Amino acid sequence: MTTAAPPPEKSETPVIHPREWFARVMAGELPHPPIARLVGIRMIRAEDGVAVAELQADPERHGNPMGTMHGGILCDLADLAMGTAVGSILERGASFTTLELKANYFKPVWNALLTANARIVKRTRTICYIECDVVDDKQSLVARLASTCMILRGDMAAGR
Repeated sequence: MTTAAPPPEKSETPVIHPREWFARVMAGELPHPPIARLVGIRMIRAEDGVAVAELQADPERHGNPMGTMHGGILCDLADLAMGTAVGSILERGASFTTLELKANYFKPVWNALLTANARIVKRTRTICYIECDVVDDKQSLVARLASTCMILRGDMAAGR
């Protein structure tokens, strides 16, 4: 019988406020998150519960076995935009975690500049519901995603 490894310790590094983080990323002072760099996502805008991200679809890099863009890449694009939208409204010291993510795909993508437009639809003290439309360079709807996030404060947000 194997035993599970203990959970990692929370970081003592001061956490930068998400709005400050985004401003510093856009100014080139901080890198985009690792997943954004890996996939090729660029954050474009984030403010007051709205965020926009872009990705140039490339079948050689993002393709599934059928040759179209893999749905998980669309999820990565939308998830980053939705998370950034949530981060734009958090108070200092708060964080969040995703509870649920749902995706509806409407058309295949091969080569296109994709834009993810995320917006908070409803926020309570602890829950945030976000939707994101991903459109191609012709403004045709490729996918609509939704996410529910839990806002974390105090000890729950420490080190995140």
